Amino acid sequence: MNGTISNVAAGSLAEELELAAGDKILAVNGHKPTDIIDLSFQLAEEDIELLIEHADGQREVVAFDKDVDEELGAEFSSAVFDGVRRCKNHCVFCFVDMIAPNMRETLSVKDDDYRLSFLFGNFITLTNLTPKDFRRIKQFHLSPLFVSVHAMNPELRAKILRTPHGAKINEQLDELERAGVEYHTQVVLCKDLNDGAELDFTIAQILKRRPHAQSLAIVPVGVTRHRRDKFPLKQFDKNSAAEVIAQVERYQKKSRAETGRTFVYLGDEFYFLAEREFPPAEFYDDFPQIENGIGMTRNFVDEFEGTSCKGHGTSFVDVVCGTSIAKVFKTLTADMVNVRIVPVANKFFGERVNVSGLLTGGDIIDALKTLDGNRDLILIPSTALKSGEEIFLDDVTVDDLRKIFAPAKVLPIHDGAEMQCVIRNA
Repeated sequence: MNGTISNVAAGSLAEELELAAGDKILAVNGHKPTDIIDLSFQLAEEDIELLIEHADGQREVVAFDKDVDEELGAEFSSAVFDGVRRCKNHCVFCFVDMIAPNMRETLSVKDDDYRLSFLFGNFITLTNLTPKDFRRIKQFHLSPLFVSVHAMNPELRAKILRTPHGAKINEQLDELERAGVEYHTQVVLCKDLNDGAELDFTIAQILKRRPHAQSLAIVPVGVTRHRRDKFPLKQFDKNSAAEVIAQVERYQKKSRAETGRTFVYLGDEFYFLAEREFPPAEFYDDFPQIENGIGMTRNFVDEFEGTSCKGHGTSFVDVVCGTSIAKVFKTLTADMVNVRIVPVANKFFGERVNVSGLLTGGDIIDALKTLDGNRDLILIPSTALKSGEEIFLDDVTVDDLRKIFAPAKVLPIHDGAEMQCVIRNA
């Protein structure tokens, strides 16, 4: 168990103590922190004694006084020091089981760690929690959490998760609520499995759990060409996606009438599939699950249209995106004469995987190479890159693109406002 420092902020307490990247915090006042949650509580004291192991293996005790609210100013290579809790389930739609073989090891980690749920919004099933974990959640009031429900029918949920523990969802949510924990929920929806009447039941049961239940996101199942599981999965098409939208709209309207909040949200893919307009921003409330693809397109469009960047860019710009959002991008840039939208078919995962966030560097390179004409700037979606790094899922880097398409510049784009301003000033 250790916390390895990856970066020390300039002017911070950590710098003053001469801590450096590679140093490990083994103990705080004699206690071994298991994660940054532990570490934060232990460092809340005024009198601190750290047991440090330096990169060369030498150990040192560092004692100091600090203000109660003074932060250490160090970043860590991992938020958990005792290893990520691995998922023991075998969900019928597990995306980790659909990735290509021989990809980097971190992509094959099936985490089900309540700490990552609290810290970063990762979804957990609750099936891998121990009584000790529940006690710790209550002790530190780790709220909100993000819970993968999928179905509130216990037997069906156990079937989907392929574990008998999946049937304990009601008892586990009850325990979170007794601890005063709020939670966001999601359903990965599969045609003819947990949709229809089962979805009605799931929505109704989660609605009853308000206010502890904060939101419910419903996203369509995705299947890549690398899926090896024999369990039959059906995906949604235009008509069946429209049926889901109509079904869920009844609950959305009722919830807004009762509480002023939509509460039940559909993943953007349903609107793309059904070729429907996206709801207005107020329909998504405060976008509680935008990182889960809920309202991401609406937010991007509003950012783009709500920004008034001066300039009339004269550069030739290629805007790379997934095939699902290409039509939206073409509408947004219709008055920009030197802009070319480049929808990239996902050959790596399969062309039914059409979101920008799962594009690979290799597919982007292949798509760009097929296009003739002028090109001064290439805009790529930052969602396709590893967090904090300029690397795609297939380990191609942004620098690789820069070398191939030089002298054109390559720039990751994070939101609609940035995209408009970059184009208008290019």
